[in-house]
Amino acid sequence: MQKLLLILIISFSFLCQPVFANDVADTTKVFRDAGESGTFFKKSYGYAVFPTIGKAGIGIGGAYGKGQVYALNKHTGESSMSQISIGFQLGAQAYSQIVFFQDKRAYKEFTNGNFEFGATAQAVAITAGVSANASTAGNSATASGGKNNASTAGDGYNKGMAVFTVAKGGLMYEASVSGQKFSYTAK
Repeated sequence: MQKLLLILIISFSFLCQPVFANDVADTTKVFRDAGESGTFFKKSYGYAVFPTIGKAGIGIGGAYGKGQVYALNKHTGESSMSQISIGFQLGAQAYSQIVFFQDKRAYKEFTNGNFEFGATAQAVAITAGVSANASTAGNSATASGGKNNASTAGDGYNKGMAVFTVAKGGLMYEASVSGQKFSYTAK
């Protein structure tokens, strides 16, 4: 058990760094240029973008990342995402994530303190050949194409929010129950 904790601590140590504006701008550009997610910028009230979320697990796992929140194209604050998962899982990976808010109600729900996705929330993966495993229910989502020209699947918002991910690297097999929790601090 001590080895497991040591591996998880080492895996997440590189993630405890501040989010830089260039990282956010670069990640936002990837989502603007990638298939279906690009259309959400025009039809959403706002979004939260996380340049890098790191995830690792051996039976028990976790994920963590920091990002920025926008409403009506203005930076309104900072957010962090954490996730704990229990179940059959092995490996580590890094991915970028964006959460779109359909309207002001969804934005306020996300920014009113701590927000958590329920077990039915899912993310659409926007990269080829990698299983992102980034849904809050622990399910996989895959799509064809590269990060700059991916065609994605999904029917839009679920309870006022839409989530997209782009795998950055790593390999992880997972069949677990987990939920993403978000905290928000106004600018």
